[in-house]
Amino acid sequence: MPVVVTVSIKISGNKKQCHSNQLKWLLIIIALLNAELLSAQTYYLFIGSYNLSKEKEGIYVYSFDTVNGHLKMRGSTHGIANPSYLTISPNGRYVYACTETKTKNAGSVSSFEFDSKAGTLSFINSQKSGGENPVALTVHKSGKWLVNANYTEGSVSVFPLNTNGSISLACQVIPFSEGSFNQERQERSHIHFAAFSPKQDYLFLPDLGADKIRSFSFDPSKPQPLVLPEHPAIITVPGSGPRHFTFHPNGRFAYCIEEMGGACTVYAYKDGRLDSIQRIAAHRKKSKGDFESADIHISPDGRFLYASNRGDENNLAIFSINEQSGLLQLVGYQSTLGECPRNFVIDPTGKFLLVANQVSGNVVVFKRDMETGLLIKTGVQIKVFNPSCLQIRSYND
Repeated sequence: MPVVVTVSIKISGNKKQCHSNQLKWLLIIIALLNAELLSAQTYYLFIGSYNLSKEKEGIYVYSFDTVNGHLKMRGSTHGIANPSYLTISPNGRYVYACTETKTKNAGSVSSFEFDSKAGTLSFINSQKSGGENPVALTVHKSGKWLVNANYTEGSVSVFPLNTNGSISLACQVIPFSEGSFNQERQERSHIHFAAFSPKQDYLFLPDLGADKIRSFSFDPSKPQPLVLPEHPAIITVPGSGPRHFTFHPNGRFAYCIEEMGGACTVYAYKDGRLDSIQRIAAHRKKSKGDFESADIHISPDGRFLYASNRGDENNLAIFSINEQSGLLQLVGYQSTLGECPRNFVIDPTGKFLLVANQVSGNVVVFKRDMETGLLIKTGVQIKVFNPSCLQIRSYND
């Protein structure tokens, strides 16, 4: 519920001094109110993993302290194999996970109900994903649709969501087939992510196998919401392997990290159309093999972009973002203090960045310098078996 506060301050003295003192007191009051509002919220970190067996813990829930960055385990789930990617419903009540199986047609998507008081997850149901390796999920803002990216078969699947959080059978499974430049890794389409546009009227699908960012119009009122637009695909650099994709908070720019090319491409965005305006290296030096760049996120204030590099580097590239042009400028690099930073997340306050190092099995917490964008070691980290996805959200106490 919105909080409305009326403040009346009367301070004697000359007019200029009064205005200065009023402003000072107002800022103090606002800071105190913000602190009170933050203290009335609990932040939860959800961790997906490659647990290799549904008999082992797969999804972990931690409470997260936005003052010091500390993590406290609250619960975990069994009964789901390789919940490698997670997403949260708009109302925060449900968590959705995808299961990578490496077995033909055996991939699935599952739903869990989250109890924010207890910090626990309860299984609801699951459905076949339409492929063996679903790798990314997103929920439409209406809370009525779940979209899944299938990597191996190169397809996108759409599921209606019920009011109790359960997943219905897929209403659309759209496959793609063509590959691209690198015959070893791009023998066919490999959809690696799914992202809605700022107004959520378009869906974008980075296709690592075809060197394309595929797009669809999305109409939530239709029984089959995905519709091909006039320009259904954006061609990327041959052999670049587009992987993850995000929009700037202002809605005017989009950014794609390339797994194989080790670069970030900047796009101007308007009404479903992407126009490339910059391509900049995300890696520190020439890799001995593939760059294996992985994830990409923008700070809540829109001032900085971060991209993770696996392979030889195991670091985060840090870029400043020009507010007017959307262009990137390299600020620096930060070791992730582990191996294979597959995924990371910035907490809603913007004060911390948390990174999941899959191979070394640790989740590391960094504090963000809000002015420079640089990352500061906090000494906080937890051990998790094969962590692969982080999601964080606040809940009212």
